Amino acid sequence: MSISPFFRALRSAYQAEIDDLTSDSEGRDVLRKRLAEKRTELGFLVQMMEISPEMVAVVFHQGFKFKLPAVMEQLLQSEPEDLPEWDTLGDAVQLQPWAEALTPVILKQPMGAWFLSVAAAMEYMVGTPGAGGAASQDDDAQDEDKDADDRDSTFGDEDADDARLREEAGADWMAEQGFDRKD
Repeated sequence: MSISPFFRALRSAYQAEIDDLTSDSEGRDVLRKRLAEKRTELGFLVQMMEISPEMVAVVFHQGFKFKLPAVMEQLLQSEPEDLPEWDTLGDAVQLQPWAEALTPVILKQPMGAWFLSVAAAMEYMVGTPGAGGAASQDDDAQDEDKDADDRDSTFGDEDADDARLREEAGADWMAEQGFDRKD
């Protein structure tokens, strides 16, 4: 899967943010506690949505359900100025009830709808195998080479066919939302 430079940069920053929150100095798992604290600070954190979205997006960690992975994979190929607004992703992404309760604070902000799309994409990357989880940049280059090889081969591999169909479905959906195809 191809990931835009924008999301490639955010992926490692978001994963680092999650890692920082995961354990305390004694190695105990404190992720839930720290995420709960971050959620209470959302009113302050929204100031950083545009310049450091990864620091704010962690409040939505594990708060998304991805119903159309192909749409998310297409979204990960987008640059920040090309992202669809949050309200157009309703068929592809569903918020958990606790996360839905946080959205009014976000959507009051000028970049709120854009930010929710970014947050969903970051969470998709770290939570979905094959979407760039915790891969290094060297792994990314190898994956891109492998993807190119897969596209060039004629093995009829079911996984490659599934990936191509998901990518096409995502492109179709984005086009229906009024975005230009990146073919």
